[in-house]
Amino acid sequence: MATLALDSDFAPKNDPLPAEVLAQRDDIPRIYGNVDFAVMPERFSTDLADKVEMPPRFLSRRAELLADEDCLETIRAYTMTGDRTADAYAALMPEFGFRRLVDMLDLACDEGLEAVEDAPAELSAFIGAMEEKPDWLDIEMVEQGARQERNAHVHLTPFVLRGAFIATFMNKYSALPMALTGTLSNNTAARRAYETGSFFTSTLMPGALRRDGAGFKAAAKVRLMHSMVRANIMRSGNWDVSVFGIPIPQVDQMPAGLIGTYLMAREVLDSGRETFTPEERAKVELARYRCFLLGLPEDLLSDTPRGIEKLWLTRQATLRAEFDPETCGALLRATMAAEMTQGRGPMAGVRRWMEGGFSKLFFIEHFMGGDRALAASVGVTMSAIDKLAALTAVAFVHGRIRWFKLLDAIPVTRDWADRRLVGKLARLLKTYGHADFITDASKYKPSV
Repeated sequence: MATLALDSDFAPKNDPLPAEVLAQRDDIPRIYGNVDFAVMPERFSTDLADKVEMPPRFLSRRAELLADEDCLETIRAYTMTGDRTADAYAALMPEFGFRRLVDMLDLACDEGLEAVEDAPAELSAFIGAMEEKPDWLDIEMVEQGARQERNAHVHLTPFVLRGAFIATFMNKYSALPMALTGTLSNNTAARRAYETGSFFTSTLMPGALRRDGAGFKAAAKVRLMHSMVRANIMRSGNWDVSVFGIPIPQVDQMPAGLIGTYLMAREVLDSGRETFTPEERAKVELARYRCFLLGLPEDLLSDTPRGIEKLWLTRQATLRAEFDPETCGALLRATMAAEMTQGRGPMAGVRRWMEGGFSKLFFIEHFMGGDRALAASVGVTMSAIDKLAALTAVAFVHGRIRWFKLLDAIPVTRDWADRRLVGKLARLLKTYGHADFITDASKYKPSV
C-alpha cells in the first residue's frame, strides 16, 4: 500500500463499458441482474489525490499509466467482469445444489461430458471453453516451463506461501469476498493457503495442464469455487456493488495467477533488458495458459516484460488503498497465527522457525516495498530472530536450488534430477492434503 497526494487536471473518460461486460446482466440475471454497470465502484480510482495500491518506487508513474486510455479501459472493464462461463454454471445452484454441480464437473473432467447424464448446457459451455486452444498456445513450451519451474517451486513455496497469501487480502476491496466466506480462523486460513499451494503445485506435474491432467481439473474446480462465491454473495443482497464492484473480478484474479511472472518481468526490466530469454519465455507461457484455464481474458495475459508491468501497475494505479482492521486485519492475524509447517521433532521445528521468518521477509520485500514501518502498521513485524530465521532459510533454499540447477546442467543427471523434483512435488501435494475447492454459503459472514 502507498499514499499518493498530487494535484492534476487529469480527467478520465467515462465511456460505457464494453458490450460483453454489460451482457453479464442479461446473460446471468441471477448474479448480475441488479448490477448498475454505469456506476464505477468506489474501489476504482483515477483521482491523483487518492491513496492507491502502488509501491512507492512507481508512484511517480501513476499519471502516465492513467493517461494510457487503452490499458486503463481494459482494467476498468475487467474490474466489473466475473467469469461469464463458470458463473452461468454456478447460477444453477438453486436447481442442482452446489454439491451436485461439483460432482458433475468432476465427472466431466475425469470421463468427459458424455459421462454426465443430462448434462446442462452451461456445463457443456464451461468445459468447452476450457478445451479451446488459444492461437498462441504451444503445449510443449508450457511443459518446458513447468519443468523449469519445478526446482524453485518445490524448494521455495513452503517458505513463501504464507507471505504471498497474506498479500491477497491487504486491500479491503479485494479481500472482502474471502472474509465473507468465513476464512477467519487459524485452521481455515491454513487450509485456504494449502488449497492455493496445492493448485499451483499440481499444475507443475508432467502433463498436468493437458485435457486429462490433474491441473486442468484443478483449474476447473477453482473457477467454479470462485463463481459460487460470486453467486452466493450477490444473491445475499448484502453486497454493495457501488463500493466493492463485482466480487472476485478478473483484475483480482490476475495478481494471484501472475505474481511469479510479474516478479520475473521486474527482474528483466531492472536488469536493462526488454525481452525474455527462451527459458523465461517458457515460464511465461506456462503462467499464461494456466491463467487461461482459470478463465482470465487474453487481454490480461501479456507476453512481454513491459506489457506485464503495465497491466500490473495500472491495476495498482486504479485500486483505492484501504486497510480495514476488521476485514484485512482478521485475515492477516489468522494467517500469521496459522500452523503452516507440519511434522514433529527438531527438524520440523527448524523448518517452522525458518518459514516464519522467511515468509515475513518475502511479504515485506515484495508487497511492502521493503518498508518495515509500513509492514508494522498492518501488523507484520520482523524481529532480529525473524531476520536470522529468514537468512538461514535463504541459505537453505538457495543452496538446494543451486544444487538442482547444477544437476540439470549435466546431461547424464538431468532426467534423474527432474524425476527427483517430480517426487518432491508429489510429497508436497501430500503435505497440502486433498483440496476440495468448494465453498459453503451456510458459513458465510454478514457483509459490512
